[in-house]
Amino acid sequence: MTRPLDQADDPGLVRAIAGGCESLALPSHDDFAPAFDRWGDRRVLMLGEASHGTADFYAARAAITRRMIEHHGTRIVAVEADWPDAAILNRYVRGLDLPERMSEAFRRFPRWMWRNGEIARLLRWMRDWNRGRPAQDQAGFYGLDMYNLNASIRAVLDYLESADPDAASLARQRYGCLEPWADHPDAYGRMAGSGDSDCEQAVVRQCRDLLAQASTVRDADLLDAAQNARLIASAERYYRVMYHGGAEAWNLRDSHMVETLVLLLRAGGKDAKAVVWAHNSHIGDASATEMGRARGEHNLGQLARERWGDGVVLIGFGTHRGTVTAASDWDDPAQVMTVRPSRPDSLEGHCHATGIDRFLLDLGGDPDLARHLSKPLLQRFIGVIYRPESERYSHYMQAVAARQYDAWVWFDRTRALVESDDGQDQDGEDHKDASDTWPFGV
Repeated sequence: MTRPLDQADDPGLVRAIAGGCESLALPSHDDFAPAFDRWGDRRVLMLGEASHGTADFYAARAAITRRMIEHHGTRIVAVEADWPDAAILNRYVRGLDLPERMSEAFRRFPRWMWRNGEIARLLRWMRDWNRGRPAQDQAGFYGLDMYNLNASIRAVLDYLESADPDAASLARQRYGCLEPWADHPDAYGRMAGSGDSDCEQAVVRQCRDLLAQASTVRDADLLDAAQNARLIASAERYYRVMYHGGAEAWNLRDSHMVETLVLLLRAGGKDAKAVVWAHNSHIGDASATEMGRARGEHNLGQLARERWGDGVVLIGFGTHRGTVTAASDWDDPAQVMTVRPSRPDSLEGHCHATGIDRFLLDLGGDPDLARHLSKPLLQRFIGVIYRPESERYSHYMQAVAARQYDAWVWFDRTRALVESDDGQDQDGEDHKDASDTWPFGV
C-alpha cells in the first residue's frame, strides 16, 4: 500500500517523478526493451543495479542487451566480472571449443552473480544469435574486473606454452613471485604491505611484453593473454594497496575496468558499441555522490563520461522492497534475504510514493524532472553483503540523481536471484528445467 502523497517527504518531487516517468512492461514482455531504443546510437550503454542479487535487474538488463545486439549493432557485452572466467563464457557464446576447466568459471564467492538462470538464458540466446555469423560480427561476453589472479596467471602461461615456450619459461619465472599467493592474494597484500614481498616489477614487465605484441598482432587469443597480463599487474597493485585503506584500491579497480573497456572498444573497431553491466556504485557518476565528494573515489561511469562524453549513457536501477540474494559477510553462504522497505526520505521512497510499479525516468529528456532531482537524496546500495539491521549506515549514501545518472529504472517490488549449478539451486535441490539453469549443462 502506497503512502498518501501528503505524507511523502517531498510531495513536489513525487509529483514530478509521477508526471515525468514512462510506465514499463515486465522485462519478459516484448514492449519492455524498445523503450531504450533512444540510446541505441550511443557508444557505451551502462546498465546498473541497486543490488547484486536481484533477478528483476538481471532480466531487465538481459532484455535491453538483446535489443541492442539485434537492432543497434552492439557487439560487446562487458560485465562486472573477472576476465578469465568471462572468457570461458565468451568462447561458449561464440561456439568455440571450451577449455577443460570450463566448469571452474565463477566458482568463487559470490558465484550467484553469474551462475544463475538469467545469465544462462542470455548466454544461450547470444550463442544462437552468433551461430553462422562471421567472427567479426559476433557478440562477445567479457569481464571487466580483476579479482581472479590465479586463473589469469594460468591463462597467460597456457597461451605462451603454445605460442612461445621460451617466453612461457620467462613468464613462469616472473610470476613465480606471486605463485605462493595466487589462491589467497589478500595474504599477499598483507605481506607486501609489511615490506616482505613485492612482485610489482616482474609482473609489470610481463604485462608490457604481451601488450606490445597485442598492439601489433590482431589475434583474439593474444588479446586475451595480454588482458590477463594487465589484470595480474593491476591485481598485484590492488592487493598491495588495499591494506592501506582510503580510496586508492577502489580507484585502481575502477580505472582497470574502464581501461579494459577501452581495450575492447579499440579491438572492436571505430564503430564498436558496448553494453556494460555493473552495480550502481560503479556506473553512477561518483562525482555526484558521497563517494567522490567525501571519500575521493572515482568510478567507471565517471571515467567513461570523461573519456566519451555524450557517447555514454548511465542508467541506474532501484527498488522499494522484496527479496535479494546476498551474504551476511564475505565468503559466507548465500541467503535469500528480505529487503527492508526503502526510507521515506530516499530516492527510492519517493519513487515508491508514486504508486507506479515499474517505470523509466529519462533525466536527459525532462529538464523539470532533472531540476527536481538536482538536490542530494539518500540512495540505497546493496552489494554482495546485506546487513538490514544496520541498513541506514551500511547501505545508504547521499547522491544527486540528476547528475549521477542519465536515466533511472524503477521496480517497486523485486525478487531474489537464484544461484544455479547445472540444475541445482543454492540449497542443492534439483529442478526439472535443469537445462535452463547453466549453459554448460546442455
